Amino acid sequence: MSINEKEETEKLYYSISEVSELFDLNASTLRFWEKEFDMLKPTKNKKGNRLFTKKDIEHISSIVELVKQKGYTIQGAKEQLKHKNSGKVGGTSNAEVIDKLKEIKAKLIEIRDREE
Repeated sequence: MSINEKEETEKLYYSISEVSELFDLNASTLRFWEKEFDMLKPTKNKKGNRLFTKKDIEHISSIVELVKQKGYTIQGAKEQLKHKNSGKVGGTSNAEVIDKLKEIKAKLIEIRDREE
């Protein structure tokens, strides 16, 4: 395999130092978030080093966006991610919201057509 082919091959696992550098975070922050956020579960090798997958990095990206960019507390970020992952908005599923909006749209169209 040539060097170019190796570069094009995507890594399966990233070390904590690579991930912390990617997001400009301390490794201790990542270890803390691992305890706080259930979705963040990097695997560990025999030495106990954390190995982050692409999915873990996506989760970290979401956490960084909420905590560092939007100013959410840890608890607030947990709630936002829980709603995002469960497909819920204010305790209601997205499908239920869409159905309700369709009902409202149909009623509005009916009212508009009566007035014409």
